[in-house]
Amino acid sequence: MANVQLEFQASAGEADPQSRPLLVLGQLHNLHRLPWAQLRGKLQPRVTEEIWQSALSTLNPNPTDSCPLYLNYATVAALPSRVSRHNSPSAAQFITRLVRNCLPGGVNRCIVMVCERSEVFASACALARAFPLFTHRSSASRRTEKKTVTVEFFLVGQNNGPVEVETLKCLASAAEGVRLAARIVDTPCNEMSTDNFLEEIKKVGKDLGITPTVIRDEELKERGFGGIYGVGKAALHPPALAVLSHTPDGATQTIAWVGKGIVYDTGGLSIKGKTTMPGMKRDCGGAAAILGAFKATVKQGFKDNLHAVFCLAENAVGPRATRPDDIHVLYSGKTVEINNTDAEGRLILADGVAYACKDLGADIILDMATLTGAQGIATGKYHAAVLTNNEEWEKACVKAGRNCGDLVHPLVYCPELHFSEFTSAVADMKNSVADRDNTPSSCAGLFIASHIGFDWPGVWVHIDIAAPVHAGERATGYGVALLLSLFGGASEDPLLNMVSPLGCHGDSPPEDMERDSKRRRLV
Repeated sequence: MANVQLEFQASAGEADPQSRPLLVLGQLHNLHRLPWAQLRGKLQPRVTEEIWQSALSTLNPNPTDSCPLYLNYATVAALPSRVSRHNSPSAAQFITRLVRNCLPGGVNRCIVMVCERSEVFASACALARAFPLFTHRSSASRRTEKKTVTVEFFLVGQNNGPVEVETLKCLASAAEGVRLAARIVDTPCNEMSTDNFLEEIKKVGKDLGITPTVIRDEELKERGFGGIYGVGKAALHPPALAVLSHTPDGATQTIAWVGKGIVYDTGGLSIKGKTTMPGMKRDCGGAAAILGAFKATVKQGFKDNLHAVFCLAENAVGPRATRPDDIHVLYSGKTVEINNTDAEGRLILADGVAYACKDLGADIILDMATLTGAQGIATGKYHAAVLTNNEEWEKACVKAGRNCGDLVHPLVYCPELHFSEFTSAVADMKNSVADRDNTPSSCAGLFIASHIGFDWPGVWVHIDIAAPVHAGERATGYGVALLLSLFGGASEDPLLNMVSPLGCHGDSPPEDMERDSKRRRLV
């Protein structure tokens, strides 16, 4: 599916399913509300209304179900009829699975997505995840034809009018961001080194008219970025801190997204085993998500200052590698005794958030990272873990996850009980916990927060995406939709306003949409 072009259209038009295969997808009660007149031109002459109704009557989703309508050229698939309170009403994960399993083959295909308006954004992002861009299969290189999948939304329930052109543009931007992030995460380190990742950042900057700030190699050491430099100094390709900045007129606050970009994690001298090292190309998932989200956010218009901070390094083994017992001075000025070189993500992020606080003057700092294997145990494969110093933002992250399909669940935030895990006799702290049975995912996040201070008055949010960054052997592009939704209240796009749990909403009266600081502040 690497050469698939995904298009969102108000109307996909009519076509014989034998020439343009079709998948109709939605919850069963919504599929029953889809008028035959809306489908007739996409199914006839192969499928009659009687066959359509008969197929609907056979569907019994548990949790999903599908039924062929005409050979392998047309299929109808049903999503779960109900979801629990910790899932997205859109059933986004099931959308991706059903598209991968049920969409017929072909060069030119069509998906009709039947849902409510509030589920359009999450559904579009879920569809994007089904079409990864990266592949090195030799058969793919021999195929020259471009494949197209056209997506048409049919809206049911309240506010069920046609999908507006500006909404389609937003969906296209979001889908592009999701697929960009997934492509970077899927790409192996021999093709996605820190050099290559910087090129990806520069490409996005060029598209947006932004020149990135880049601090590399020995300059990191000279300027005090002991975390990033210490982690990446042993690699062939040097570490870097890169920043993309969007600073519009009239901004009332400054937001910084800080991404962990470990392009490969051997574990360093505390080396990983032969079974745990494969897949560590995905350790740049946080930085990849922030790059995809930044591109989509700025394209759709963002009213406040937004900085994307990329902490890039390869945690390699070599003569210059950091040793356990080494002590590094991080950008915060605090000293860290290294007791585990495989706890490297928190070191580079500590430099990143300190930079966001000291140099960028951020009011809100969000860091996103594939930080701990324990995250998958704490919140599972589908829900990222959120740790924050602000209860309102903890609730907002959970709600944003349900709105966009990138699910989130809270971790315990209690630094007065947990930060003592990092006690060192010779430095301000160690980089790994004493007791690995004492909420290690929370502790890892607290290590990052300690470098801006637990009494810092701004909002700090940490999102650990170690498990949901991939599904099986494929990247998901997790995090792009979450950031677009969470910060949608400061967007100029009505759809992102609608899916945001904070700030203004697209259905607010015009007088409430004024660009005044009290209305627009996300804090």
